[in-house]
Amino acid sequence: MASSATCIFCKIVKGEIPCFKLVETEKTLAFLDIQPLSRGHALVIPKHHGEKLSDIPDDSLAELLPIAKKLAIASGAVDYNILQNNGKLAHQEVGHVHVHMIPKPNEKEGLGVGWPQQATDFEGLKKLHAEIKEKL
Repeated sequence: MASSATCIFCKIVKGEIPCFKLVETEKTLAFLDIQPLSRGHALVIPKHHGEKLSDIPDDSLAELLPIAKKLAIASGAVDYNILQNNGKLAHQEVGHVHVHMIPKPNEKEGLGVGWPQQATDFEGLKKLHAEIKEKL
């Protein structure tokens, strides 16, 4: 299983840095975020190191969402966000794939999101659709 000697999440997986562990399997670790946006904010990480989702083998990704779902239920969150960022421009702070489960108990706590929609360009969407379908 790939790991990085300098990655904080790999150090947590190896037990070199303590965490508030919630779930651990052979391929996955979940723990409380130490800088939470709300009560119950947790991270789910693959033990396989990779900066972006595309760097992680599929079998190491299989448990991420099921565990995030279990954490949401266990936390008692009625409203919550499941978030996974890839790259600094996309707000990824730690260069190791991780999924956030962030309870949203009220307007002030939890994740705040902007959604700057763009105008619909159906001709452009048609071309983009063909381009992506060709690469799948």
